[in-house]
Amino acid sequence: MKISSSEFIISAVGPKQYPETGLPEVALVGRSNVGKSSLINCFLNRRNFARTSSKPGKTGTLNYYLINNAWYFVDLPGYGFAQVSRETKAQWAKMIEAYLQNRRELRAVIQLVDMRHPPTEDDRTMYTWLMSKGIPALIVATKADKISRGQMVKQLQQIKQGLDLPGSDVILPFSAETALGREELHNLVSEITGTEVPGQPTV
Repeated sequence: MKISSSEFIISAVGPKQYPETGLPEVALVGRSNVGKSSLINCFLNRRNFARTSSKPGKTGTLNYYLINNAWYFVDLPGYGFAQVSRETKAQWAKMIEAYLQNRRELRAVIQLVDMRHPPTEDDRTMYTWLMSKGIPALIVATKADKISRGQMVKQLQQIKQGLDLPGSDVILPFSAETALGREELHNLVSEITGTEVPGQPTV
């Protein structure tokens, strides 16, 4: 996928603020320190486009990014929320659930997990919930540059077992530092959104 344009559109807190263009959307979910903003920046090859925070759990909105004027990345608040109150956690959880369950433009969810560690209870809860609602999910294991190549197979198997993924499901290793997995993610998102991959014929 060639990224010809990318634009921040809105930080939404409810359906009335969602774009009404009808374009397909791909949501990003994961723990608040898993690297969602870093993945967006790497995916788009734009430094500091999506702002990272030194305080995980700070962002409490659905951040819409319009890509190639054809589809949206929707960055959801990180779950875990260690730095916020119980009331705020409940409010964010309700906002996330309402979006994932009711948004017609949503095509799939990219769930990020930290490759260095087994899936957390929050990771398992999110994946199980997505499956129960029939929402297509792609698991991306971030921070792959933090472990050796020799450890990678073991860590991926640990994640697969921890989430109880079907045998046919693939986990995509990803590193925002080295761009490992970026091309593969480009191709997967092209398939998910139904957008043409530049340079390839339309069948």
